[in-house]
Amino acid sequence: MSMARGITSRAHPLWLAYILHRISGLALALFLPLHFWVLALALTDPARLDGFLTLTDNGVVKLAEFGLVFLLAVHMFGGLRVMAMEWLPWSAPQKTLAAAAAALSFLIATLFFLQAI
Repeated sequence: MSMARGITSRAHPLWLAYILHRISGLALALFLPLHFWVLALALTDPARLDGFLTLTDNGVVKLAEFGLVFLLAVHMFGGLRVMAMEWLPWSAPQKTLAAAAAALSFLIATLFFLQAI
């Protein structure tokens, strides 16, 4: 009985929101060194930066930018969800709010992607 309850709770939307928030934070932390390296190129080697920036016209990079904006939005809304859980009286509609935050994150990332292509 306990095992079945554990499996069911892991399929719960809030558990999935929890995992998505942790994964997005880890992925963003892994992205930051690359971002800082590119920023350093702007200061130290503008010619290499120009060469690197030509890669950003590639469709795969545009898709990766979509993923990055999605991760940023997911992480931001996940953090707001955590703050709401800690500071606000929380009730049953939190499943809907978590799903709305994920949908809004996807919408923000999609709008960015459509503007980038």
